Formats: sequence, structure tokens, C-alpha cells
Amino acid sequence: MIEARHLRVLRAVATTGSFSAAARELGCTQPAVSQQMKALETSVGTPLLIRSGREMRLTQAGEALVRHAVGIIAGLTAAEEEVAAIAGLRAGRVRLVSFPSGSSTLVPTALAALRDAHPGTRVFLEEAEPPRSVEMLREGDCDVALAFRYEGAAGAEEWDDLVVRPLLTDRLVALVPERHRLARAESVAIGELAEEPWIAGCPRCRGQLVEVCETAGFTPRIDFATDDYPAVAGLVGAGLGVAVLPQLAIESVRPRGVRTVALEPAVRREIVALTLPDLAQVPAVTATLEKLARAAAR
Repeated sequence: MIEARHLRVLRAVATTGSFSAAARELGCTQPAVSQQMKALETSVGTPLLIRSGREMRLTQAGEALVRHAVGIIAGLTAAEEEVAAIAGLRAGRVRLVSFPSGSSTLVPTALAALRDAHPGTRVFLEEAEPPRSVEMLREGDCDVALAFRYEGAAGAEEWDDLVVRPLLTDRLVALVPERHRLARAESVAIGELAEEPWIAGCPRCRGQLVEVCETAGFTPRIDFATDDYPAVAGLVGAGLGVAVLPQLAIESVRPRGVRTVALEPAVRREIVALTLPDLAQVPAVTATLEKLARAAAR
């Protein structure tokens, strides 16, 4: 096997014309140069230099290897510089997947801070709800996944193989029309909304809604279902029903004609940033996780 350090020695010998001059250029001893040249000739299985007195010249094999060595060493140097730039956050790429309400609240603040601190790092954003976002992470389609799970929900072990960075706890609130009988209430038990028509959100949130309602003793009558949070707020504002949304989702829209009411007992979801153990060692990924955590703390 040809080693890069041996190629650098060969090139220095070919350029300077002697072991002693090559040693001075490389900052090592003449015996070290001689030893590495012998190791290289052993590796390739043929002489590379012809020594005649004080003169030294390349064999045909030596000339061929020097020609290739120039490109190989240049490529290695470029690779070393690029890796050093990535490690020093002067360059790099992070593929981030987030659910919509996270994309409109946490992500902009985090990415603006990341760009200010490390302008050479590029971030590519795509939207997906869990569990699809978590699947994308495991399949190698992203580097960081912003995800959530509800407190007490089954499947808590589904992230055991991942690095989990907790960000915040997001409480669900009831959304009612502003003329609703409970619009001025400080809090509401979900059972008080049992007879109302419902507007449901994303599939995972919809499943959580049904579970909470059934725990309270009723099955919600879902008249409308949409993944679009502004649409949920618009439907409630038009008096077409009530809804339960995460507080983070409320912050991402400007609901008109609606009131938010605290839900009792409290229903919460845990917002986290996920990555793979190996990716957690990549500087750009580490910096992204840190900026997401700081954005969540504000």
C-alpha cells in the first residue's frame, strides 16, 4: 500500500535531487528520508531511484509515480483544508427537518443565530411531522430532526438509539370562537366541550385529541381535519367548531375571532431535537443543536 507520506518524500527527492536536500526541505533527517524511500520501493515492488555516486535519478517507475504523486498530494491537501474548514465551522452543511409550528417559531431564530456565528455553515430545511421526520433521520435523509411526543404516550422508547436534545415543554390550549360561552373562562375541562363540533389537526395530534377526549368519557365529533394551523384557527374563528392546539402552534399564527383557554387537566408535548450519535460529533450539527436550544429558552 502506498502511503501519502512516502509520496511526499519521493516528490521532495525528485525535486531537490538528493536525500540530504529533501531532508532539509521536509524538516527531517537524511536517514529518515532514506528509510521512507526504501519502504516505498518495497510497497511498489520495484526500484524508484538509481543512485550513482552523488547523483540520483528516477527510474521509469519513479517518474510515473512522481507524476501521479503531484495530483494525489494536491488532492489530499485540498481535502485536508476542506475538512479543517468544516471542523472549524468555516464551512459545512446541516440538513434540518422540522414540523411546521417549529419551522415558524424555533427554527428562524436558531438559524439566524447560527448564520451570525458561523456564516460559512449552510442549512437546508425541509418540513415533516414525526414519525416521518424521525424515519428520515435514521434513513440518512437529514442530520437533525425537530420532533415532538406527548407526555404519557406509548412508544417513549422509540428514540433510544438517538441523541435527544430536549428543547421545551409545549402545553395544549383550547381554541374557541370569541363569542363562545367559554371564551372568557380562565380554564376549561375538555369534557365541557364534549357536545361541540371539532376541528382536528395533524394525524398525530388528531390521535392525541381522540385519546384525551375518550379518557374524559366522550368521542369527539370531528367535522373538519387539516394539517394547516391557520386553517384550524380560521375555522374556529368562523364559528364552525372548537379545537385543541399546542401553544407553539398558536404562536406561529395570528388567529382572528378566536379565544385561547387553558386546558385542564394539562396536556403537554415534549419538543426535542434529534440526531444520530455519530452526527452529534460533527461541529456544524453540534452548533445547530445549541442554537435550537437557545431559541427554545427565549
